Amino acid sequence: MVVFGSLGLARFGYTMVLPPMQAGLGLDNTQTGGLATANLVGYLILALAGGAAAARYSPRSVISAGLALAGIAMLLTGFANGFTEAALWRALTGIGSGASNVPVMALVASWFATGRRGLASGIAVSGSSLALIFVGWLVPRILGIYDDSGWRACWFIFGGVTLLLAAGSFLFLRNRPSDKGLYPVGAGTDGAENGPAGNALEWGRVYLSGAVWHLGLVYAAFGFSYIIFMTFFTKHLIAGGGYSQEAAGNLFMIMGWVSVLCGLLWGAVSDVIGRRKALILVYLIHAAAFGLFAISTTPIGFILSAVLFGLTAWSIPAIMAATCGDVLGPRLAPAALGFVTLIYGIGQAVAPSIAGAMADSTGSFLSALLLAAGVALLGAAGSFLLRPASTQPVRMTTPQY
Repeated sequence: MVVFGSLGLARFGYTMVLPPMQAGLGLDNTQTGGLATANLVGYLILALAGGAAAARYSPRSVISAGLALAGIAMLLTGFANGFTEAALWRALTGIGSGASNVPVMALVASWFATGRRGLASGIAVSGSSLALIFVGWLVPRILGIYDDSGWRACWFIFGGVTLLLAAGSFLFLRNRPSDKGLYPVGAGTDGAENGPAGNALEWGRVYLSGAVWHLGLVYAAFGFSYIIFMTFFTKHLIAGGGYSQEAAGNLFMIMGWVSVLCGLLWGAVSDVIGRRKALILVYLIHAAAFGLFAISTTPIGFILSAVLFGLTAWSIPAIMAATCGDVLGPRLAPAALGFVTLIYGIGQAVAPSIAGAMADSTGSFLSALLLAAGVALLGAAGSFLLRPASTQPVRMTTPQY
């Protein structure tokens, strides 16, 4: 549910409200891409700091505060009257998202041993799928009731729900199994999966590791490619596919339903065949989905593209969260995930503005979506160069993959 609020509503809610919000504020495609970039720059700023703070202090407190900030910023987005105002509140939303999403995904490493980590991460990322279903159903109905001000009402609802989730996360999350007198799921009672003891955190193992940098660059390919597809999904369907707002919302909702189990599925697959092979397969499917979405002219093509993406949508974040725990252990996992998310976030932050400018220049999103497909292929190539990851629980403290 933290992922539902921090990513699903805070980021993907924008996809559905983009067309009426663009019309209401009089924005061009470059500016709508700029709003997405502002949100992602905010996420980028806090991805590293949020992960490091959670590693040193209390993940529960950092997650709850970040989620509350995102909720407040979404409420303020509903009051925006121009590009500058909207960009400020979207950036603040991104800051809250980064402070909550990165630590909560890394929290999985504390609660689950290596052999269960991929599956658990996959369950966690399904919060984004639930949000696609929710906003795909809700937004067209709110727009039908409130007409021109409907996009504002949507942001008020998104913000209110997220504030409730912030309170829930503070009440129910716990930092580590030992807080409840437990061991990680799948670990022995000797604590072998708990990582190095002591208070000293070996930051060099995170920020100076070639393996971690490589993971970050592979992750950046996902950030750059998928955010183009997701940001302009509804806009492309309406402007280039002849869809109505309601029909686009229905396809968005279908994609959400298809994606509900994707993180669980691919996280479990990565536990069995290894993180590297799973990443290669997912990136190839993404390249096919984005390319098909670009060239399709019929509903069948758009539906197939949405289904292909839905089958793999949140698998890469789930696999990355699990891999960071594999490589550096539970205690440093938040910092490692924050660092690779920083690199991923750079790709994610620049992509919407580039795609929006390309659309304004060419009159369609064809070239931008083909660019997304090409970058996904680069992600597959980068994944191929990763060393195979071990999927078995390990006792040693040296980085494994």
